[in-house]
Amino acid sequence: MPNDVRVAAARNNAEWCDIVCGSHGLTGRTDADAWSVPHRSPPWYPDAVTLRPGVDAEALLGRIDAGPGASVKDSFADLDLSGYGFRVLFDAQWIHRPPLAPPVDTPLAPVTTPDELAAWAAAHGAGDVFRPALLTDPRVRVLARHDRGVITGGAVLSSDGGTYGVSNLFTHTDDPRDIWRAVCATAPGTPLVGYETTPDLAPALETGFAPIGPLQVWLRD
Repeated sequence: MPNDVRVAAARNNAEWCDIVCGSHGLTGRTDADAWSVPHRSPPWYPDAVTLRPGVDAEALLGRIDAGPGASVKDSFADLDLSGYGFRVLFDAQWIHRPPLAPPVDTPLAPVTTPDELAAWAAAHGAGDVFRPALLTDPRVRVLARHDRGVITGGAVLSSDGGTYGVSNLFTHTDDPRDIWRAVCATAPGTPLVGYETTPDLAPALETGFAPIGPLQVWLRD
């Protein structure tokens, strides 16, 4: 079960990366091994995401621009790209929350206009990574929490048909569990997946998520 969920989480995340790249005019490729994009992805997004264990490193790097700035999300933490000039940028854990009743909280509000998206991106710190095309994609929900008209937190939910992936979660309040509870309240009764680095993992676990396996992101400086 955990391995199946981990594969589902990796595929959901790869689809989200493909959506973001598509909004920048970049066409990705997906097969049984990986998702990849042949030209440099937008900031903070990898050039490839593995979709199964045991992917051949050299074949994977042959699908991308593997020069300086290239990055690879190793979804099963079983690649060694050090011999190709890469280093581990960070380690993280895939997480999963089954479709349980969510904690009591106020759902997040949808972001629906380009102006709202610009304000959301400013609060997030994302620059121009998030393009208005995301607002018309039925697989994507950009979400915000407001306090007296000011965006104080948010997240993205991306659906692959049965599971929502949680990404780009941020908050400007003192307790990060608040935004996780709000995400759960926004998608009640739906399985949720995502990943977090160790410093940011505890709030997710305290709101009903469980770790399901490690991943690594590799970067070529």
